[in-house]
Amino acid sequence: MLKIIFGEIENAVYHPPTYFDHQYEDAWITDPLSIAMIREIDRSEVVSAHLIESPVLGAISPKEISGGVKTLMLMAFDDSGKVFNASLCGDNCAKWIINIAARKDLTINLHHVLDFSSVGDFDALMLNTNRMVHGYREYLEEAICIKER
Repeated sequence: MLKIIFGEIENAVYHPPTYFDHQYEDAWITDPLSIAMIREIDRSEVVSAHLIESPVLGAISPKEISGGVKTLMLMAFDDSGKVFNASLCGDNCAKWIINIAARKDLTINLHHVLDFSSVGDFDALMLNTNRMVHGYREYLEEAICIKER
């Protein structure tokens, strides 16, 4: 289940890419979910746990993938219970957030209204108001009300 909380919250990881660089495990990089996210979002191919081929940057390490993918991988694989700032994710990460939330309970922190319009149907609990939303329209209405407070 996806849970979303807007605004500053205590103990959230505000800059997930930095946290990722010091916490990721090699197995995360070669997991099929990560391979798919890296391929789609960064347009890059995982060669091994230590080598990714980017069409723009050439051969890179996992520390050089995008902040959005790093944040998604933390959401998928970090079991510390930490809440990650998903505002560093682009809108192209929205479907992956929904995918991860279908696999496990996931709480994310947002500082902007992430565009979930391309995702289709989804459910999320908006923690600021404790309201369950069903789909993009309800999410958007609730998010705008929260942001206006």
